[in-house]
Amino acid sequence: MIEETSAGGVVIFRNTILLLKKFNGDWVLPKGRIEKDETVRETAIREVLEESGVKAKIVKYIGMVHYKFKNTQEDDTVYKTVHWYVMKTNSMDCTPQKKEGFIDARFVHMDKAEELVRYEDEKKIILKSLRIMKM
Repeated sequence: MIEETSAGGVVIFRNTILLLKKFNGDWVLPKGRIEKDETVRETAIREVLEESGVKAKIVKYIGMVHYKFKNTQEDDTVYKTVHWYVMKTNSMDCTPQKKEGFIDARFVHMDKAEELVRYEDEKKIILKSLRIMKM
């Protein structure tokens, strides 16, 4: 069994949300693993910047999500916890980081973002963030 902890953000610019498109075509929210001596908040800000080139500020903690998946390389089950934040930015400028596994980055109207994301937990996090922001 492997345990991992990550952090990410629902990055909002006006009435849009930042989404990233992976090489396999899945649209996702930016997130990544916590590094040594890094806080959860620092991880969320760093991962958004690394994966999309977007400088964002944390507005509020949304909550955490737990899930498990099979790591086929190590033939083991990974138990993952992801901490999510509502974040804001001042620009729609974004660049997908290919070295991070992304082929597209864009701000999508909030009404469409939930439909586009691949994973149910991220759909729920988007809806929760919109309720928090009352948009």
